[in-house]
Amino acid sequence: MKKGIIPAISGLLAGFLTAGVFFANTDMGEKTVANASSDAEKVYVPFGKQDEYYLFASGGHSGQLFVYGVPSMRRIRTVPVFTPDAATGYGWDKKSKEMLGGYTWGDLHHPAFSETKGEYDGKYLFATDVANNRAAVMDLKTFTVEDILNVPNTSGPHCAAFVTENTEYLFLPTRFPVPINREYAKLDDFSTKYKGVMSAVTFNEQTKKLELAYQVALPPWSYDLSDAGKKTSADWAVLTTYNTEEATTNLEINASQKDRDYIVLFNWKELEKMVKEGKYDTVNGAKIVNPAKHKGAIYLVPVAKSPHGVDVTPDGKRFIASGKLAPAMTVFSFEKAFEAIKNKKFDGEKYGIPVLDYASVMEREVNPPNALGPLHTQFDDKGFAYTTMFISSEIVKWNVETGETVDRVPVQYSPGHSVAAEGDSVSPDGKYIVALNKIAKDSYLSVGPSHPESMQLIDLTGSKMKVIQTAPVDPEPHYAQIIKADKIKTIEVLPKDEKRPNSVWKQEDARIERKGNEVHVYGIAMRSKFIFDGKAERKDVVTVKQGDKVIFHLTNIDLDEDITHGFAVNAYNQNMEIQPGETKTMEFVADKAGTYPIYCTNFCSALHQEMSGYLLVEPK
Repeated sequence: MKKGIIPAISGLLAGFLTAGVFFANTDMGEKTVANASSDAEKVYVPFGKQDEYYLFASGGHSGQLFVYGVPSMRRIRTVPVFTPDAATGYGWDKKSKEMLGGYTWGDLHHPAFSETKGEYDGKYLFATDVANNRAAVMDLKTFTVEDILNVPNTSGPHCAAFVTENTEYLFLPTRFPVPINREYAKLDDFSTKYKGVMSAVTFNEQTKKLELAYQVALPPWSYDLSDAGKKTSADWAVLTTYNTEEATTNLEINASQKDRDYIVLFNWKELEKMVKEGKYDTVNGAKIVNPAKHKGAIYLVPVAKSPHGVDVTPDGKRFIASGKLAPAMTVFSFEKAFEAIKNKKFDGEKYGIPVLDYASVMEREVNPPNALGPLHTQFDDKGFAYTTMFISSEIVKWNVETGETVDRVPVQYSPGHSVAAEGDSVSPDGKYIVALNKIAKDSYLSVGPSHPESMQLIDLTGSKMKVIQTAPVDPEPHYAQIIKADKIKTIEVLPKDEKRPNSVWKQEDARIERKGNEVHVYGIAMRSKFIFDGKAERKDVVTVKQGDKVIFHLTNIDLDEDITHGFAVNAYNQNMEIQPGETKTMEFVADKAGTYPIYCTNFCSALHQEMSGYLLVEPK
C-alpha cells in the first residue's frame, strides 16, 4: 500500500469512530461541527467582498495559467499563454497568433513575479514552456501576454523563470541535454556533443519585449529547478541537476546510480562581466559562455541524488535542497560557499567546473521522522520552512536555524510543489500555504478514469497547521505564486487613444480600403452593432473577392467596464475578443466563396443577438 494513503485511511477510520459515538457523546459531535464551521468562516468571502490574495498556478500541459482567489480558492480566470484559447480568441488575432508562432499547445511551468528588492512588485509575471522552448511575460495590468520568446540552443526550460532580485534576468536552464542548435548527434556522443544550456533572458519594460542576453554551456545533465539569491547573496543563483550519470535510456534506473548529483551555484554578475569582456562564443546568434574556458563564475555543490527543488531562505543566507529519493533535506550556507570558493576548498572538477567540498558548504542535514520524498520548500515570516513530502503525502514544518521538526500535516495526495503567501520573497506573510497535489483519487465527484488534481489551502496562523479548503485543478499545477491582491493595479478600461495605429473612434470614420488583393477594414464594435463602413448603406457588411487577404482592424468604443465584444466569422474558423477601449487586428485569406455571418460572441447588451453582419466572398 502506498505510504501516502495511510494518513487518509487513518482519517477515515477516525471519521467512522467519531460517527459511531456521535449519539453517545453529543459534545464531540457539536465540537466537530463547530470546527467545520470555523474553517468555513476562514475561507468564506461573502458577495461584495474580495479575496486577500491572488494565486497564479501553472496550467502544465494545458499551456495556460490559472488564477485563483485566496482564501476562497475560487478560480476566477484562465489566462491563455502558450496555447490558443477559443474562449478569448487568443491565437486568432494578429498579435497573439504571431506570438504563438504556429504552435498549438504548450507546457507551462513555474510562473514567477517580477521583483523589486526581492519583493513582488505586482507588475509582470513570467513563465516558461517546456514543450516548445519558450518564455512568456504577462502584464498584470491587463492579465494578458505581452511577448513570447523562442529560446535557441535549448530543449525544455523546465527550470523555470525565477527572477533575480530586481528582475535583471530570468534564468532558464534546460531539462533535456541536446547539441547546440539541436543539431543531429548520435547518443553515443552524448558526453562530448550534448550540452545542458542555461539561458539568461532580460525584459525591456519600455518595449515590453523579452530578449536573450547570453547562454552558458553546462555539462550534458538535466537541470530541474532554480532560485535566485537575496540580499547578501543577490548576485548569485542556484539550480539543481540530475542524471549526472549521463544515461541516455531507461533514466528511471540508469539516472539514479550515484549517491549524489549537484547544485549549480553561479554568480550572474560575473557572467554578465564575462559577456561584456567578450569571453564567449557566438553560436546560432547567441553569445555562449564556456565555464571550462572562462572560470570564476560557476561552481558545483554535491547534493543527495535526484534533487528537485532548491530554495533560498528569505534572508538570503541559505539555500535548501534534497534528493527525491532521500529522506533528508540539506541546508547549505552561502557564506560557507563563498569562503570555500575563496580558499579553494574543492573536491575535484567536472567538465572544468570546480566541485565545492560538501562538508565546507553544508550547514546541517534535516531528517524529519518517517518523512519521505522531500521536493520543495517554502517559508514564513517566523523562521520556519515548509517542505512537501511526495511519498509520505504531507507538508513538514521545521526550524531553519535548528533543523527541528515542529509540525506536519497530511494532504491528499503526493504534493509536488507548494506555495506560501509571498513565500519565496524576502518578506513572506506566513498566513497560508497551498499544497499542489499530483494525485486526488476520490476527493471529488467522479468524472471517470481521469481524476482532477487538487490544491489544498493550509492555515498557518494557529498552533498547528490545518487544511481548511480544497480546490480541484485540471491539469496539475507545476508551481504557483501567491501575491497580495492590493499589489496588482489592473486597468478596467483601456484608455482612448486616437493616435493608436489602425484605431477608429467615430462611426463615420469606419471604412473599407482595398490595397491590391488586400482588403483592410477599419471598423468599430459598440452596443449593439458592428460598423465596417460608416458611409455605406449597409454599414455592417464587407464584400471581398475569393483569394483576397482580409484584414479587420476593430476598435471597441464602449468605454464602460466589463463590456467586452467578440468578433467571429461563422464557418471561417475566425474568432477574437476586443476589450473596452482596445483595438485588435485579425488577418485571414478569404479562400472560400460564399456568405458568412459575422457575430459578437460575448454577451454585451439586451440586443446582443442583433449584433451581427456579413462577410460576402465573391467567387472567382
